[in-house]
Amino acid sequence: MARLILELGPSTAATLGGRLGLTPAAIRRHLDNLIAEGLIETRMARTYGNRGRGRPAKVFVITDAGRSAFEHAYDDLATNALRFIAETSGAEAVAEFARRQVADLEARYAPAIARHGSLGERVEALAEALSADGYAASAGPAPAVGPLAGGGGGPLSSGEQLCQHHCPVAHVAAEFPQLCEAETEAFGRMLGTPVQRLATIAHGDGICTTHVTGLPSQRQRPGKPETPAAVVQDELNPKESGGLLT
Repeated sequence: MARLILELGPSTAATLGGRLGLTPAAIRRHLDNLIAEGLIETRMARTYGNRGRGRPAKVFVITDAGRSAFEHAYDDLATNALRFIAETSGAEAVAEFARRQVADLEARYAPAIARHGSLGERVEALAEALSADGYAASAGPAPAVGPLAGGGGGPLSSGEQLCQHHCPVAHVAAEFPQLCEAETEAFGRMLGTPVQRLATIAHGDGICTTHVTGLPSQRQRPGKPETPAAVVQDELNPKESGGLLT
């Protein structure tokens, strides 16, 4: 059950019961045990837009302790090695190491992604490739991020959203964000469109979430010609449109 929560992300008891074929009583017993062991915790489900009457649904999420049960070993060795690189050669050397590590991933994933035409299909292909490497990734349409600037159109195209429910190097990336930055840059190259990292497990979020920019039909602001990437970046993060959130 803990692995299923890790793979699915925040999940209700009903969802877990349906996937595992267990009765509500059995699900509750297992969930209570996992909570007592500190492997999962409860939260209120996030809602987008208007919500109907009634209390928000309770969801179960994996904790750091629960995630650690699935993470690969050698975190301490990797962290110490990167500290040595940083101390002897500087932060840029760590960034170059991260880029080289991601280059292998990019070389393996890119051909499978390039076979697909639409953005949604490419993001799905990337999620499948990441899942095969243990990242428990999923993909789907992203929530809308607001109306088009200038008031002349409908909602800004939300694009796609890529979620990684597991990160084998989360503890190392917590100290060396260059790992997340190199991965995000590679996603943008493979998908052929700007991407923005909105949340990471390494920084304490439950899921690594990446927004993948769509291509809406309307984009320009009156009197200010801009590229699609620039406008989407402004709408997503107006205060920090010059960089990624990691």
